[in-house]
Amino acid sequence: MKNMLKMIMAGVFLIAAAIVSGSDRPLKPNVVLILADDLGWQDVKCYDIDEPSPYETPNIDRLAKSGTLFRQAYSPAPTCAPSRCAIISGNHPARAQKTHVVGGGPPMPYNITASRVMTPWYSGRMPANEMTIARVLQQNGYATGHCGKWHMAIDHHAYPQPEEQGFDWTRHDRGVTIPQSPHRLTDFATRNADDPYMLDQEGFPYDQNSEDALEFLRLQNEKKPFFLYYATWLVHTPIHTRSKALLDKYVKKLGVNYPADPKRWEVEGQNNPYYCAMVEMLDHYVGKLIVYLEQAEDPRWPGHKLIENTYIIFTSDNGGMERHPGEIITDNAPLDQGKISTKEGGTRVPLIIVGPGIPKGRESNVMVNGLDFYPTIVSWVKADLPASKHLDGCDISTLLSGDCTDAALVKDASGAVRDTMVWHFPHSVDMRSTIRVGDYKLIRNYDYVGNAERDEFELYRLYNSDSGKAERVDIEEAKDLAKVMPEKTKALNTVLTRILTEMKASYPYYNPHCKHALPNKEKVCEVVSHEQKGSSAVFKFKENGAKVVQADLLYTLNGGQRYEEWFRKPAELQTGFTVQAELPKGTTHYVINLIDENNFLRSYPEMSKAVSDKGKYSADALKVDLAESLAPLEEGKAPQNFEQLWAGYDPSDEPLDIEVLKEWEEDGVVLKILRYRIGVFKGQ
Repeated sequence: MKNMLKMIMAGVFLIAAAIVSGSDRPLKPNVVLILADDLGWQDVKCYDIDEPSPYETPNIDRLAKSGTLFRQAYSPAPTCAPSRCAIISGNHPARAQKTHVVGGGPPMPYNITASRVMTPWYSGRMPANEMTIARVLQQNGYATGHCGKWHMAIDHHAYPQPEEQGFDWTRHDRGVTIPQSPHRLTDFATRNADDPYMLDQEGFPYDQNSEDALEFLRLQNEKKPFFLYYATWLVHTPIHTRSKALLDKYVKKLGVNYPADPKRWEVEGQNNPYYCAMVEMLDHYVGKLIVYLEQAEDPRWPGHKLIENTYIIFTSDNGGMERHPGEIITDNAPLDQGKISTKEGGTRVPLIIVGPGIPKGRESNVMVNGLDFYPTIVSWVKADLPASKHLDGCDISTLLSGDCTDAALVKDASGAVRDTMVWHFPHSVDMRSTIRVGDYKLIRNYDYVGNAERDEFELYRLYNSDSGKAERVDIEEAKDLAKVMPEKTKALNTVLTRILTEMKASYPYYNPHCKHALPNKEKVCEVVSHEQKGSSAVFKFKENGAKVVQADLLYTLNGGQRYEEWFRKPAELQTGFTVQAELPKGTTHYVINLIDENNFLRSYPEMSKAVSDKGKYSADALKVDLAESLAPLEEGKAPQNFEQLWAGYDPSDEPLDIEVLKEWEEDGVVLKILRYRIGVFKGQ
C-alpha cells in the first residue's frame, strides 16, 4: 500500500511538473521547412516497400520515428520551380500560371517540327509582393530565413529574390553540389585546412549550404520565433560526390565496377554510386541540423531545447529524376516514371513532419500535398491572413495531432472532406493534367491526336479503401481502366475540367509546323500585315478555313536584357479579320498569337527555337516603333503621359550609347527623350 501511494504521488508530481513545464511554453512555435531537390519517394530508406534501396539515411529515418511519415504525400508539380512557388505562396501552379521551370516566354513547340502540341504561355516567376508564408510569419513577429536554392523567378538570381518575398535573411551558396574540376573522378575533398570542402570528423565534405542553415539558427538568440526555409541543392544534377570514401563505399556495396568514364553511368536500377553518396550526404547534413535543434538551448524557453518547440517538415520538390542523357540516376519503382512526369513517380514524394503535439513513430496513408504546408503553418502559429488571400491547400494540423489515419480530418475551406487533388503540366513530353479522387487517378493526355502511343484518357485504381484501410492495388499505374470504366472516366474528367476552369488554367495548343499529319492543320490562318499606331498594334490576318476565336498579345518590358521576361494579355478581335492590341507602357518587343477553332496557334512573328534557347525571344519579335511612340512630339507637343517614357527605367543601368531622339522646351526647362543601348527609352 505504501509503495502504491508512492507511485501515485510520483505520478501526480510528474503530471504537475509537466503542467508547470508546459505552461511557459512560448505561444509561437518555430518552424523549419527542409526541401530536398529531386529526392525520390524510394530514395529514403524508411520508405522501402518492395525491394530494399541501397541508400543509407539513418538521420532521416530517425526523424521519421519522431513524428509522422506520410506514404501518400505529393508535390504540387512534377518539376522544381512550380512546386517551390506553390509551397511558399499557397497557390496551385495552374491558378498561378506557374506550371513549369523558367517560363516567361511566348508559346513554342518543344520541337518545332516533331511536336504535335505546344506549351501555353506560363509565368516566369512568383508575383512580386506575393503574400508568401514567409511574409505572413514576418508580419506575425517571426525572424524569417532562407538558404540554398530559390528558383522562384525566371532565373535563380532574377527578380524577385527571397528578401523581396518576406525573408529577413538569405543565403544562396550551392555548397557541395558545385561541380568538381576537371570532372567528377577528380577534385575530391581532403582533410587539408585550406580545402574549401575539408572533410569533417565523420568524413563528409564541408557544405556551405547546410552551414548557412546552421548559421541562421545560431543567430536566433533573441526572444523571437523563427521560420527557416532550408532548400538544399542536393540531390539535383550534376550527379557527383566530393567524398571519395563514399563513392568507394557504394561501388563495393552495389557490386559494380568503379566508374571509368566520368561522363557516363548507365547501370539500370538504384545502382549509381555517385547518387548513393549524394543521398547519404544529404542525410548527414539534415542530421547536423536536427542535432543542433536537439542540443541548443531555447532562448525563449529557459531549461528547454529548441527541438521541443519546433515543427520540422522534411520533403522533396518533386519525384526522383530517374535519368538524363548518358546517365541513369535512380529508379522510383514501383512507381512509374519520375521528375517531369505527372505519373506517380514524378509527383509522389517523401514527407515527414515532427513537432509539438505530434505523436511519434506513426505512418499515414492519408493523401496530402505540399500546398497543405502554408495553411498548416498558419494554424500552428495562430496567424491571421488577409481576407483576400486564397489558399489551395488544407490545414492538416488536426490530422497530425489526432488520428493520422483518418482522412476525414482533412477539410477544405468550406468544411468538406478533401478527397481530390489535381496536377496540371501541359509541358515537355508529358503534356498532361491529372486528377486523383479517392482511390482513382485519371490522366488526361493532350498529345493524343495522331499519337499511336497515347489515348486521350488513362484511368488507374491506385488503392482499395473500401474497408477503411488503403490497400495497395496499382500504384504502378500499369492497368489502364479507362476503356472498361467509361462512366468513371467521364465523371472524373468533368471534375478535372471544372477545377481547372475555376483556376483559369492555360491549355496547350496544336503546332501548325508539325511534320506529322494533324486534322485541320491546313486550315490554319496567317498574318498578312502589321502596323503600330502610337501605343496600338494592328494586325490583318487571313483565315484558311478555320475561324480565329482568340488573340493574345505577348510582350516584354526588357527585351534583349539578361532576364528577358514576357507577359500575356488579351488582344481584341475586330471585324474585317483584324486584331488590335494595346501595348502596355514600357513594352520593348511584342508578338501576336492567334488561336483558331481547332486549337491551332499561329504566332506572328514565328519564334525560333535556336533563339529561345538563349532566352532572347526579342531577336525574333516585333520591336516597338519608337517613331510611332513619339508621334505627339513631332507635332511640337509634350506627351500627355510623360510617365510612360520612364517605363522600364532602372537608375542602376549604365547609360551607354545615348542617342537624343527629341528635344523641346517647356516652361523654361529643356526636356529630352533618350534611347540607350538596350532599347529602353527614358525621359530626362
